[in-house]
Amino acid sequence: MIRRALLLAGIAGSLALAAPGVAGAQTAPAAGQGGSVIFFHPDGFGVNHWGAVRFHKVGPDGRLNWDRLPHIAVYLGHMKDGLTGTSHGGATVHAYGVKVQADSFGQDGAQRIRSASGFEGSIAHEAMRRGKAVGLVQSGAAYEPGTAAFVASTERRNSLEEITRLVVESGVDVHMAGGERWYLPEGTQGRFGPGARKDGRNLIEELRRKGYTVVFTREELKAVPETTTKLWGIFAHDHTFNDETKETLAQRNLPLYVETAPTIAEMGEAALRILSRNPNGFLLIAEEEGTDNFGNRNNARGSLEAGARADDAIGVFMNFVARNPNTLLLTTADSDAGGLQVIGPRRGNNVVVEGRPLPERDRNGAPIDGQTGTGGVPFLSAPDRNGVRHPFAISWASWDDVAGGILVRGIGANAEHITGTMDNTDIYRLMYRQLFGQVIN
Repeated sequence: MIRRALLLAGIAGSLALAAPGVAGAQTAPAAGQGGSVIFFHPDGFGVNHWGAVRFHKVGPDGRLNWDRLPHIAVYLGHMKDGLTGTSHGGATVHAYGVKVQADSFGQDGAQRIRSASGFEGSIAHEAMRRGKAVGLVQSGAAYEPGTAAFVASTERRNSLEEITRLVVESGVDVHMAGGERWYLPEGTQGRFGPGARKDGRNLIEELRRKGYTVVFTREELKAVPETTTKLWGIFAHDHTFNDETKETLAQRNLPLYVETAPTIAEMGEAALRILSRNPNGFLLIAEEEGTDNFGNRNNARGSLEAGARADDAIGVFMNFVARNPNTLLLTTADSDAGGLQVIGPRRGNNVVVEGRPLPERDRNGAPIDGQTGTGGVPFLSAPDRNGVRHPFAISWASWDDVAGGILVRGIGANAEHITGTMDNTDIYRLMYRQLFGQVIN
């Protein structure tokens, strides 16, 4: 693989950038001591998604927590073999710092890889090896790649039984997600439903034997003793949300999110209480997966709810950084889920009128969503500075992930290196710099 020379290692105030595939790369000392990293991944959320959440949650003149992150860069999410990122390929790039094929989960297609530092494993593996605490929290199931690809490698993304096992065997200090069905053998009833494992293993019993406190609900999470050092949360049979179209949810009378499950903000806050006790620092990988899956189902109400939850989590993480300045908060997505666009009233167009049902499609055939889905009335923004609430609709470009407009944002130690344009491999490099006080040459 072609390697580009890196010229930035000695330039103060610059992020050390490296080309993809730098196996066996050397490291050079950077100023300052290694610290802690919170990497938050609101999967599938681009600029337009955040704009819709802003309108809905705080109004056009308000500001989200996401808006208040002072450092910003344009994200380049292309893969080794394509222009659009994938959840499993993108997570692998973030975890290893090298370009991989789009269909990759913790490796490059079928090939095992080294990380950009030369370490035989991901940045999470290296953090554990070097005495850092590591936590993974996820609103989706445990097999979701945004967190799982940091500790699991497999040839097939749909190897859900294997991925869950690898996550359990990873040795992380804290893990929270859904996916109980893949912890239990077939024929075993769990808290949320029957198990699906074919190997006969009961991973929940194995976790308890390893010394983990295992919890299943928000209330159980709140009751975890302060002395807990190893925590595992399993909050749903599959995801902690129901990623169906709005029409399907209405027909089946299902909520957007499992009511007994903690939010990603609550999971993150609980994880930080444990991880921050490690004097060597920590790495927390957190993902709101509903931001991706609801977009891929063109469920506007679900996408807005997931985005609001993601923004609440950013607020929790920002508060932690304010109290613990040797921590980097870094957030980005790897692609744009569904190509969301906001449509408002405009002269000569009576498509978006407060209280009036929306047409099912725009003039170009794009589907249009309102409060109750297709054919519903428009959403209303939170009040603007004059107290006015504005109607708006949401239109979709696709059911797939698209390249979209993705930003990297952050605050805290080393966040000044979030600037200009950042490749997806640079996410790893910035985390590495903050965790270990080294830059990749």
